[in-house]
Amino acid sequence: MKTVILCGGLGTRLREETEYRPKPMVIIGERPLLWHIMKIYSFYGFTDFVLCLGYKGEQIKDYFYHYEIMNNDLTLELGYPDRTTIHQSHDEKGWRVTLADTGEKALKGARLKRIEKYIDEDVFMMTYGDGVADINLNKLVKFHQNHGKIATVTGTHSPSRFGELKMEGDSALSFSEKPQTSGTDLVSGGFFVLNNDVFDYVWNNDDCDFERGPLEQIAREGQLKVYKHDGTWACMDNMRDMDYLNTLWSQNKAFWKVW
Repeated sequence: MKTVILCGGLGTRLREETEYRPKPMVIIGERPLLWHIMKIYSFYGFTDFVLCLGYKGEQIKDYFYHYEIMNNDLTLELGYPDRTTIHQSHDEKGWRVTLADTGEKALKGARLKRIEKYIDEDVFMMTYGDGVADINLNKLVKFHQNHGKIATVTGTHSPSRFGELKMEGDSALSFSEKPQTSGTDLVSGGFFVLNNDVFDYVWNNDDCDFERGPLEQIAREGQLKVYKHDGTWACMDNMRDMDYLNTLWSQNKAFWKVW
């Protein structure tokens, strides 16, 4: 099952960092936040990734293109570049990473539509490039497979600056992207599981968002279910969030480090 990660946004509320790098490449500990997200998925056996690139996407391409050299020991024989030996020492062996340019200014729905050609299965996962959680992805996928609807979104607890979910049981009656007021503390934490039918709800124009419009329509049609995550979740939205995640990592309290 493929995992799509949205990596193309500008990250304007983290401008001190994103002026120089895409938001998913902001360093937590010694690695980009994107790496941490991918490690969560790989722990549960999901190692086939499609990265939707946009703003400064060439940095993400460069990171993975040189991953073997930068994350392994090397033996070089100067003057003979073909005699370079890479000593396998990292734990990411087997990761398959598709790096897809989806446009610098495209919204999330357009990015999703543009990677449709890389999704050759009936079901796939999708998440944002700025959120981490101690979520059991196997339970999430099983929940999605059991209800038979088009989409599953992970509902978690956070301030109301994120997409609000109005629910009845485990069904989403509506989805409201970043409402001004909130009547519930259960919000969208990303970590979606989606059927291929979702591609019928998005289009190729840059102005196609995912939450505003497509996901709202899916919810109105009764095709959006909510997987309730009672554990911990965090989003790196600003400098304070970045400092918080770095502090947890440095103190060996990183709740998302399930590997």
